[in-house]
Amino acid sequence: MAQGKSEKKIKWWQLSLFGVGCTIGTGFFLGSSIAIRTAGPSVLILFIIAAIGTYFVYDGLAKLTAKKAEKGAFRTYAKQAFGRWAGFSIGWIYWSAEMLIMGSQLTALSIFTKFWFPGTPLWVFAAIYGVLGLAVLLIGTSGINKLENVFALIKISAILMFIVIAVLAVTGAIDGTRDPQLPPEYFPKGIMGLWSALIFAFYAFGGIEVMGLMATQLKDKSEAPKAGKMMLLLLTIIYLASVGLAVMLVSWKVFTGEESTFVVALDNYNIPLIADIFNGALIIGGFSTMVAALYGVTSILVNLSEDGDAPKIFSKKGKLKVPLPAFILTASGLLTSIIFSLLMPDSIYEYVTTGAGLMLLYNWLFILLSANRLLKPGFVGKMKYYLGVLFILLAVSGTLFSKEIRPGFFISLGFIVIIFIVAFIKNKGSKKKESKGMDTLFEKLQKT
Repeated sequence: MAQGKSEKKIKWWQLSLFGVGCTIGTGFFLGSSIAIRTAGPSVLILFIIAAIGTYFVYDGLAKLTAKKAEKGAFRTYAKQAFGRWAGFSIGWIYWSAEMLIMGSQLTALSIFTKFWFPGTPLWVFAAIYGVLGLAVLLIGTSGINKLENVFALIKISAILMFIVIAVLAVTGAIDGTRDPQLPPEYFPKGIMGLWSALIFAFYAFGGIEVMGLMATQLKDKSEAPKAGKMMLLLLTIIYLASVGLAVMLVSWKVFTGEESTFVVALDNYNIPLIADIFNGALIIGGFSTMVAALYGVTSILVNLSEDGDAPKIFSKKGKLKVPLPAFILTASGLLTSIIFSLLMPDSIYEYVTTGAGLMLLYNWLFILLSANRLLKPGFVGKMKYYLGVLFILLAVSGTLFSKEIRPGFFISLGFIVIIFIVAFIKNKGSKKKESKGMDTLFEKLQKT
Protein backbone atom coordinates (compact mmCIF):
# COMPACT_ATOMS: atom_id res chain seq x y z
CA MET A 1 0.00 0.00 0.00
CA ALA A 2 1.31 3.42 -0.82
CA GLN A 3 2.88 5.15 2.12
CA GLY A 4 2.68 8.91 2.24
CA LYS A 5 5.27 11.08 3.94
CA SER A 6 2.69 11.95 6.60
CA GLU A 7 2.37 8.35 7.79
CA LYS A 8 3.69 8.23 11.36
CA LYS A 9 5.94 5.49 12.63
CA ILE A 10 4.63 3.36 15.50
CA LYS A 11 6.09 2.07 18.76
CA TRP A 12 6.45 -1.61 19.67
CA TRP A 13 3.54 -1.58 22.14
CA GLN A 14 1.29 -0.09 19.45
CA LEU A 15 2.24 -2.97 17.16
CA SER A 16 1.40 -5.41 19.99
CA LEU A 17 -2.05 -3.86 20.38
CA PHE A 18 -2.50 -3.89 16.61
CA GLY A 19 -1.65 -7.61 16.63
CA VAL A 20 -4.26 -8.27 19.31
CA GLY A 21 -6.78 -6.22 17.35
CA CYS A 22 -6.30 -8.10 14.09
CA THR A 23 -6.11 -11.52 15.79
CA ILE A 24 -9.02 -11.76 18.24
CA GLY A 25 -12.05 -12.24 16.02
CA THR A 26 -14.52 -14.88 14.92
CA GLY A 27 -11.61 -17.35 14.76
CA PHE A 28 -11.55 -17.27 18.55
CA PHE A 29 -15.07 -16.20 19.51
CA LEU A 30 -16.67 -18.98 17.42
CA GLY A 31 -13.71 -21.22 16.58
CA SER A 32 -12.99 -21.95 20.24
CA SER A 33 -16.52 -23.29 20.61
CA ILE A 34 -15.97 -25.70 17.70
CA ALA A 35 -12.61 -26.73 19.18
CA ILE A 36 -14.26 -27.54 22.53
CA ARG A 37 -16.98 -29.55 20.79
CA THR A 38 -14.34 -31.49 18.81
CA ALA A 39 -11.75 -32.17 21.53
CA GLY A 40 -13.51 -31.57 24.85
CA PRO A 41 -11.73 -29.91 27.82
CA SER A 42 -8.34 -31.07 26.49
CA VAL A 43 -8.62 -28.19 24.02
CA LEU A 44 -6.48 -26.17 26.46
CA ILE A 45 -3.47 -28.25 25.41
CA LEU A 46 -4.14 -27.31 21.80
CA PHE A 47 -4.15 -23.59 22.54
CA ILE A 48 -0.73 -23.96 24.17
CA ILE A 49 0.61 -25.86 21.14
CA ALA A 50 -0.89 -23.31 18.73
CA ALA A 51 0.57 -20.42 20.76
CA ILE A 52 4.04 -21.98 20.64
CA GLY A 53 3.74 -22.69 16.91
CA THR A 54 2.51 -19.16 16.22
CA TYR A 55 5.40 -17.73 18.26
CA PHE A 56 7.93 -19.64 16.14
CA VAL A 57 6.33 -18.28 12.96
CA TYR A 58 6.25 -14.70 14.16
CA ASP A 59 9.76 -15.00 15.60
CA GLY A 60 11.08 -15.84 12.14
CA LEU A 61 9.05 -13.07 10.48
CA ALA A 62 10.06 -10.48 13.11
CA LYS A 63 13.77 -11.32 12.89
CA LEU A 64 13.63 -11.05 9.11
CA THR A 65 11.94 -7.65 9.51
CA ALA A 66 14.55 -6.52 12.04
CA LYS A 67 17.35 -7.61 9.69
CA LYS A 68 15.87 -5.82 6.67
CA ALA A 69 12.31 -4.50 6.56
CA GLU A 70 10.58 -5.23 3.25
CA LYS A 71 7.22 -3.81 2.13
CA GLY A 72 6.10 -7.22 0.90
CA ALA A 73 7.09 -8.86 4.21
CA PHE A 74 6.57 -12.62 4.05
CA ARG A 75 6.17 -12.84 0.25
CA THR A 76 9.35 -10.82 -0.34
CA TYR A 77 11.31 -13.04 2.06
CA ALA A 78 9.96 -16.15 0.31
CA LYS A 79 11.14 -14.69 -3.01
CA GLN A 80 14.59 -13.97 -1.60
CA ALA A 81 14.86 -17.46 -0.11
CA PHE A 82 13.45 -19.64 -2.90
CA GLY A 83 13.14 -17.53 -6.03
CA ARG A 84 10.52 -15.52 -7.87
CA TRP A 85 8.08 -18.43 -8.15
CA ALA A 86 7.80 -18.54 -4.35
CA GLY A 87 7.11 -14.80 -4.00
CA PHE A 88 4.49 -14.96 -6.76
CA SER A 89 2.79 -18.05 -5.30
CA ILE A 90 2.76 -16.91 -1.68
CA GLY A 91 1.45 -13.45 -2.60
CA TRP A 92 -1.47 -14.76 -4.65
CA ILE A 93 -2.24 -17.58 -2.21
CA TYR A 94 -2.54 -14.99 0.56
CA TRP A 95 -4.64 -12.62 -1.56
CA SER A 96 -7.03 -15.38 -2.70
CA ALA A 97 -7.39 -16.89 0.77
CA GLU A 98 -8.15 -13.60 2.51
CA MET A 99 -10.68 -12.51 -0.11
CA LEU A 100 -12.57 -15.81 0.29
CA ILE A 101 -12.47 -15.61 4.09
CA MET A 102 -13.75 -12.03 4.11
CA GLY A 103 -17.01 -13.17 2.51
CA SER A 104 -17.65 -15.53 5.41
CA GLN A 105 -16.62 -12.81 7.89
CA LEU A 106 -19.16 -10.41 6.42
CA THR A 107 -21.85 -13.09 6.49
CA ALA A 108 -21.06 -13.81 10.15
CA LEU A 109 -21.19 -10.08 10.96
CA SER A 110 -24.57 -9.86 9.23
CA ILE A 111 -25.92 -12.82 11.21
CA PHE A 112 -24.73 -11.27 14.49
CA THR A 113 -26.37 -7.94 13.60
CA LYS A 114 -29.59 -9.71 12.63
CA PHE A 115 -29.83 -10.68 16.34
CA TRP A 116 -30.98 -7.07 16.92
CA PHE A 117 -32.76 -6.53 13.58
CA PRO A 118 -34.32 -9.91 12.69
CA GLY A 119 -36.42 -8.59 9.82
CA THR A 120 -33.56 -7.11 7.78
CA PRO A 121 -32.04 -9.17 4.91
CA LEU A 122 -28.43 -10.35 5.40
CA TRP A 123 -27.19 -8.66 2.23
CA VAL A 124 -28.04 -5.22 3.64
CA PHE A 125 -25.73 -5.68 6.63
CA ALA A 126 -23.04 -7.30 4.47
CA ALA A 127 -23.09 -4.28 2.14
CA ILE A 128 -22.91 -1.81 5.04
CA TYR A 129 -19.96 -3.56 6.70
CA GLY A 130 -18.21 -3.97 3.34
CA VAL A 131 -18.49 -0.24 2.57
CA LEU A 132 -17.35 0.67 6.09
CA GLY A 133 -14.33 -1.64 5.78
CA LEU A 134 -13.31 -0.11 2.46
CA ALA A 135 -13.77 3.39 3.91
CA VAL A 136 -11.41 2.55 6.79
CA LEU A 137 -8.87 1.31 4.24
CA LEU A 138 -8.72 4.82 2.77
CA ILE A 139 -7.62 6.48 6.03
CA GLY A 140 -4.10 5.09 5.72
CA THR A 141 -1.76 2.98 7.84
CA SER A 142 -1.63 5.22 10.91
CA GLY A 143 -5.41 5.57 11.00
CA ILE A 144 -5.93 1.81 10.71
CA ASN A 145 -3.42 1.21 13.49
CA LYS A 146 -5.23 3.62 15.84
CA LEU A 147 -8.60 2.04 15.03
CA GLU A 148 -7.28 -1.49 15.58
CA ASN A 149 -5.84 -0.41 18.94
CA VAL A 150 -9.28 0.82 20.03
CA PHE A 151 -10.90 -2.42 18.82
CA ALA A 152 -8.27 -4.43 20.68
CA LEU A 153 -9.03 -2.68 23.96
CA ILE A 154 -12.78 -3.24 23.50
CA LYS A 155 -12.31 -6.95 22.75
CA ILE A 156 -9.90 -7.45 25.64
CA SER A 157 -12.36 -5.67 27.95
CA ALA A 158 -15.21 -7.94 26.84
CA ILE A 159 -13.15 -11.09 27.46
CA LEU A 160 -11.91 -9.79 30.81
CA MET A 161 -15.52 -9.09 31.77
CA PHE A 162 -16.35 -12.70 30.96
CA ILE A 163 -13.41 -13.90 33.06
CA VAL A 164 -14.55 -11.80 36.04
CA ILE A 165 -18.15 -13.05 35.75
CA ALA A 166 -16.94 -16.64 35.34
CA VAL A 167 -14.72 -16.39 38.43
CA LEU A 168 -17.66 -15.02 40.43
CA ALA A 169 -19.78 -17.94 39.20
CA VAL A 170 -17.09 -20.51 40.07
CA THR A 171 -16.68 -19.06 43.57
CA GLY A 172 -20.45 -19.10 44.15
CA ALA A 173 -20.96 -15.33 44.16
CA ILE A 174 -23.42 -15.71 41.25
CA ASP A 175 -26.04 -18.47 41.23
CA GLY A 176 -26.88 -20.38 38.08
CA THR A 177 -28.88 -23.44 37.02
CA ARG A 178 -25.75 -25.61 37.10
CA ASP A 179 -22.94 -25.65 39.64
CA PRO A 180 -19.48 -25.03 38.11
CA GLN A 181 -17.19 -28.04 38.35
CA LEU A 182 -13.96 -29.44 37.01
CA PRO A 183 -14.56 -31.51 33.85
CA PRO A 184 -14.96 -35.21 34.76
CA GLU A 185 -13.04 -36.27 31.62
CA TYR A 186 -10.38 -34.36 29.71
CA PHE A 187 -10.00 -36.53 26.60
CA PRO A 188 -13.58 -37.59 25.72
CA LYS A 189 -12.77 -37.84 21.98
CA GLY A 190 -9.32 -39.42 22.41
CA ILE A 191 -6.18 -38.49 20.53
CA MET A 192 -8.00 -38.28 17.18
CA GLY A 193 -10.43 -35.69 18.50
CA LEU A 194 -7.51 -33.71 19.89
CA TRP A 195 -5.63 -33.91 16.60
CA SER A 196 -8.57 -32.84 14.42
CA ALA A 197 -9.31 -29.84 16.68
CA LEU A 198 -5.77 -28.40 16.49
CA ILE A 199 -6.62 -26.45 13.35
CA PHE A 200 -9.22 -24.38 15.25
CA ALA A 201 -6.69 -23.43 17.92
CA PHE A 202 -4.38 -22.17 15.17
CA TYR A 203 -7.25 -20.21 13.59
CA ALA A 204 -7.59 -18.30 16.89
CA PHE A 205 -4.05 -16.94 16.35
CA GLY A 206 -4.51 -16.07 12.67
CA GLY A 207 -3.46 -12.54 11.71
CA ILE A 208 0.28 -12.42 12.28
CA GLU A 209 0.86 -11.98 8.53
CA VAL A 210 -0.80 -8.56 8.71
CA MET A 211 1.22 -7.77 11.82
CA GLY A 212 4.34 -8.59 9.80
CA LEU A 213 3.27 -6.11 7.11
CA MET A 214 2.59 -3.43 9.74
CA ALA A 215 5.99 -4.11 11.39
CA THR A 216 7.64 -2.14 8.57
CA GLN A 217 6.10 0.99 10.19
CA LEU A 218 8.00 0.52 13.48
CA LYS A 219 10.24 3.35 14.64
CA ASP A 220 12.79 0.74 15.69
CA LYS A 221 12.61 -2.41 13.55
CA SER A 222 14.70 -4.33 16.10
CA GLU A 223 11.73 -4.18 18.49
CA ALA A 224 9.52 -6.30 16.20
CA PRO A 225 10.29 -9.56 18.10
CA LYS A 226 9.46 -7.90 21.45
CA ALA A 227 6.12 -6.68 20.09
CA GLY A 228 5.21 -10.21 18.97
CA LYS A 229 6.23 -11.82 22.25
CA MET A 230 4.07 -9.42 24.25
CA MET A 231 1.10 -9.89 21.91
CA LEU A 232 1.28 -13.69 22.00
CA LEU A 233 1.78 -13.80 25.77
CA LEU A 234 -1.30 -11.61 26.27
CA LEU A 235 -3.38 -13.66 23.82
CA THR A 236 -2.33 -16.99 25.34
CA ILE A 237 -3.21 -15.91 28.88
CA ILE A 238 -6.59 -14.55 27.74
CA TYR A 239 -7.39 -17.65 25.67
CA LEU A 240 -6.43 -20.20 28.33
CA ALA A 241 -8.21 -18.35 31.15
CA SER A 242 -11.45 -17.77 29.23
CA VAL A 243 -11.69 -21.23 27.63
CA GLY A 244 -10.67 -22.96 30.87
CA LEU A 245 -13.42 -21.17 32.81
CA ALA A 246 -15.95 -21.83 30.03
CA VAL A 247 -15.54 -25.64 30.29
CA MET A 248 -15.96 -25.37 34.06
CA LEU A 249 -19.23 -23.45 33.81
CA VAL A 250 -20.99 -25.81 31.39
CA SER A 251 -20.48 -29.26 29.94
CA TRP A 252 -18.27 -29.40 26.84
CA LYS A 253 -21.16 -31.18 25.07
CA VAL A 254 -23.21 -27.97 25.09
CA PHE A 255 -20.88 -26.12 22.70
CA THR A 256 -22.02 -26.29 19.07
CA GLY A 257 -19.99 -23.73 17.15
CA GLU A 258 -23.14 -21.81 16.22
CA GLU A 259 -22.88 -19.47 19.21
CA SER A 260 -19.99 -17.73 20.91
CA THR A 261 -18.17 -19.68 23.62
CA PHE A 262 -18.95 -16.92 26.12
CA VAL A 263 -22.66 -16.70 25.34
CA VAL A 264 -23.01 -20.47 25.76
CA ALA A 265 -21.01 -20.53 28.99
CA LEU A 266 -23.09 -17.76 30.61
CA ASP A 267 -26.46 -18.97 29.35
CA ASN A 268 -27.20 -20.53 32.78
CA TYR A 269 -26.83 -17.18 34.51
CA ASN A 270 -29.56 -14.55 34.41
CA ILE A 271 -27.41 -11.49 33.76
CA PRO A 272 -29.17 -8.57 32.00
CA LEU A 273 -27.79 -7.48 28.60
CA ILE A 274 -25.02 -10.13 28.64
CA ALA A 275 -26.05 -11.53 25.25
CA ASP A 276 -26.15 -8.02 23.74
CA ILE A 277 -22.70 -7.14 25.13
CA PHE A 278 -21.03 -10.23 23.72
CA ASN A 279 -22.92 -9.93 20.45
CA GLY A 280 -21.42 -6.45 20.16
CA ALA A 281 -17.98 -7.86 20.96
CA LEU A 282 -18.43 -10.45 18.21
CA ILE A 283 -19.29 -7.75 15.69
CA ILE A 284 -16.32 -5.59 16.69
CA GLY A 285 -14.04 -8.63 16.60
CA GLY A 286 -15.19 -9.72 13.16
CA PHE A 287 -15.09 -6.21 11.71
CA SER A 288 -11.58 -5.46 13.01
CA THR A 289 -10.12 -8.70 11.60
CA MET A 290 -11.82 -7.92 8.28
CA VAL A 291 -10.28 -4.42 8.22
CA ALA A 292 -6.85 -5.88 8.98
CA ALA A 293 -7.32 -8.40 6.17
CA LEU A 294 -8.33 -5.63 3.75
CA TYR A 295 -5.13 -3.77 4.63
CA GLY A 296 -3.13 -6.97 4.14
CA VAL A 297 -4.54 -7.97 0.74
CA THR A 298 -4.22 -4.44 -0.64
CA SER A 299 -0.62 -4.12 0.57
CA ILE A 300 0.28 -7.49 -0.97
CA LEU A 301 -1.46 -6.62 -4.25
CA VAL A 302 0.50 -3.37 -4.54
CA ASN A 303 3.74 -5.20 -3.72
CA LEU A 304 2.99 -7.91 -6.30
CA SER A 305 2.45 -5.18 -8.87
CA GLU A 306 5.69 -3.39 -7.97
CA ASP A 307 7.58 -6.67 -8.38
CA GLY A 308 6.04 -7.42 -11.77
CA ASP A 309 3.94 -10.31 -10.44
CA ALA A 310 0.69 -8.40 -11.07
CA PRO A 311 -0.23 -5.72 -13.65
CA LYS A 312 1.67 -2.46 -13.05
CA ILE A 313 -1.56 -0.49 -12.88
CA PHE A 314 -2.23 -1.84 -9.36
CA SER A 315 0.75 0.08 -7.96
CA LYS A 316 -0.01 3.31 -9.78
CA LYS A 317 -0.06 6.05 -7.14
CA GLY A 318 -2.64 8.80 -6.98
CA LYS A 319 -4.12 11.21 -4.45
CA LEU A 320 -5.55 8.40 -2.28
CA LYS A 321 -3.64 6.53 0.43
CA VAL A 322 -4.26 3.40 -1.65
CA PRO A 323 -3.62 3.12 -5.42
CA LEU A 324 -7.09 3.44 -6.97
CA PRO A 325 -6.85 0.37 -9.28
CA ALA A 326 -5.77 -1.81 -6.32
CA PHE A 327 -8.62 -0.41 -4.24
CA ILE A 328 -11.13 -1.16 -7.03
CA LEU A 329 -9.87 -4.76 -7.42
CA THR A 330 -10.07 -5.32 -3.64
CA ALA A 331 -13.60 -3.88 -3.59
CA SER A 332 -14.61 -6.09 -6.54
CA GLY A 333 -13.15 -9.18 -4.89
CA LEU A 334 -14.96 -8.34 -1.66
CA LEU A 335 -18.26 -7.92 -3.51
CA THR A 336 -17.80 -11.24 -5.32
CA SER A 337 -17.00 -13.00 -2.05
CA ILE A 338 -20.13 -11.52 -0.42
CA ILE A 339 -22.31 -12.75 -3.30
CA PHE A 340 -20.78 -16.25 -3.11
CA SER A 341 -21.26 -16.41 0.65
CA LEU A 342 -24.93 -15.42 0.37
CA LEU A 343 -25.86 -17.55 -2.66
CA MET A 344 -23.84 -20.74 -2.24
CA PRO A 345 -25.14 -23.51 0.04
CA ASP A 346 -23.79 -23.12 3.58
CA SER A 347 -21.88 -26.42 3.56
CA ILE A 348 -20.12 -25.72 0.25
CA TYR A 349 -19.07 -22.20 1.20
CA GLU A 350 -17.90 -23.45 4.60
CA TYR A 351 -15.64 -25.93 2.79
CA VAL A 352 -14.25 -23.13 0.61
CA THR A 353 -13.51 -20.81 3.54
CA THR A 354 -11.97 -23.68 5.54
CA GLY A 355 -9.73 -24.37 2.56
CA ALA A 356 -8.81 -20.70 2.45
CA GLY A 357 -7.88 -20.81 6.14
CA LEU A 358 -5.60 -23.76 5.45
CA MET A 359 -3.96 -21.79 2.64
CA LEU A 360 -2.92 -19.17 5.18
CA LEU A 361 -1.19 -21.88 7.21
CA TYR A 362 0.73 -22.90 4.07
CA ASN A 363 2.03 -19.31 4.04
CA TRP A 364 3.15 -19.81 7.64
CA LEU A 365 5.17 -22.81 6.48
CA PHE A 366 6.96 -20.62 3.94
CA ILE A 367 7.67 -17.99 6.61
CA LEU A 368 9.39 -20.65 8.73
CA LEU A 369 11.32 -22.09 5.79
CA SER A 370 12.33 -18.62 4.56
CA ALA A 371 13.58 -17.64 8.03
CA ASN A 372 15.56 -20.85 8.28
CA ARG A 373 17.28 -20.19 4.95
CA LEU A 374 17.83 -16.42 5.13
CA LEU A 375 18.70 -16.01 8.81
CA LYS A 376 20.97 -19.07 8.94
CA PRO A 377 20.13 -19.68 12.62
CA GLY A 378 22.10 -21.88 14.99
CA PHE A 379 20.97 -25.27 16.29
CA VAL A 380 18.35 -23.83 18.68
CA GLY A 381 16.94 -21.55 16.01
CA LYS A 382 16.69 -24.37 13.49
CA MET A 383 14.93 -26.58 16.04
CA LYS A 384 12.38 -23.80 16.69
CA TYR A 385 11.55 -23.44 13.01
CA TYR A 386 11.43 -27.21 12.40
CA LEU A 387 9.17 -27.65 15.43
CA GLY A 388 6.94 -24.87 14.08
CA VAL A 389 6.73 -26.72 10.75
CA LEU A 390 5.79 -29.92 12.60
CA PHE A 391 3.00 -28.21 14.57
CA ILE A 392 1.51 -26.67 11.42
CA LEU A 393 1.68 -29.98 9.53
CA LEU A 394 -0.09 -31.66 12.46
CA ALA A 395 -2.84 -29.03 12.32
CA VAL A 396 -3.27 -29.35 8.56
CA SER A 397 -3.23 -33.17 8.55
CA GLY A 398 -5.70 -33.26 11.45
CA THR A 399 -8.40 -31.92 9.13
CA LEU A 400 -8.37 -35.29 7.32
CA PHE A 401 -9.89 -36.91 10.43
CA SER A 402 -12.90 -34.61 10.59
CA LYS A 403 -15.62 -35.20 8.00
CA GLU A 404 -16.96 -31.67 8.57
CA ILE A 405 -13.78 -29.94 7.37
CA ARG A 406 -12.07 -32.67 5.30
CA PRO A 407 -13.40 -31.27 1.97
CA GLY A 408 -11.73 -27.95 2.84
CA PHE A 409 -8.35 -29.69 2.86
CA PHE A 410 -8.76 -30.88 -0.72
CA ILE A 411 -10.15 -27.49 -1.84
CA SER A 412 -7.04 -25.81 -0.41
CA LEU A 413 -4.83 -28.25 -2.32
CA GLY A 414 -6.76 -27.42 -5.50
CA PHE A 415 -6.12 -23.70 -5.08
CA ILE A 416 -2.45 -24.32 -4.30
CA VAL A 417 -1.96 -26.51 -7.38
CA ILE A 418 -3.60 -23.95 -9.70
CA ILE A 419 -1.51 -21.05 -8.34
CA PHE A 420 1.71 -23.07 -8.50
CA ILE A 421 0.98 -24.10 -12.10
CA VAL A 422 0.51 -20.42 -13.03
CA ALA A 423 3.74 -19.59 -11.16
CA PHE A 424 5.60 -22.34 -13.04
CA ILE A 425 4.35 -21.13 -16.43
CA LYS A 426 5.15 -17.51 -15.57
CA ASN A 427 8.61 -18.44 -14.31
CA LYS A 428 9.32 -20.45 -17.45
CA GLY A 429 8.20 -17.54 -19.63
CA SER A 430 10.44 -15.13 -17.72
CA LYS A 431 13.46 -17.39 -18.23
CA LYS A 432 12.76 -17.56 -21.96
CA LYS A 433 12.59 -13.76 -22.16
CA GLU A 434 15.84 -13.45 -20.22
CA SER A 435 17.51 -16.01 -22.48
CA LYS A 436 16.23 -14.24 -25.59
CA GLY A 437 17.42 -10.91 -24.23
CA MET A 438 20.89 -12.32 -23.58
CA ASP A 439 21.03 -13.78 -27.11
CA THR A 440 20.07 -10.39 -28.59
CA LEU A 441 22.71 -8.64 -26.51
CA PHE A 442 25.32 -11.20 -27.57
CA GLU A 443 24.42 -10.69 -31.23
CA LYS A 444 24.77 -6.90 -30.86
CA LEU A 445 28.17 -7.33 -29.23
CA GLN A 446 29.28 -9.60 -32.07
CA LYS A 447 28.21 -7.04 -34.69
CA THR A 448 30.05 -4.32 -32.77
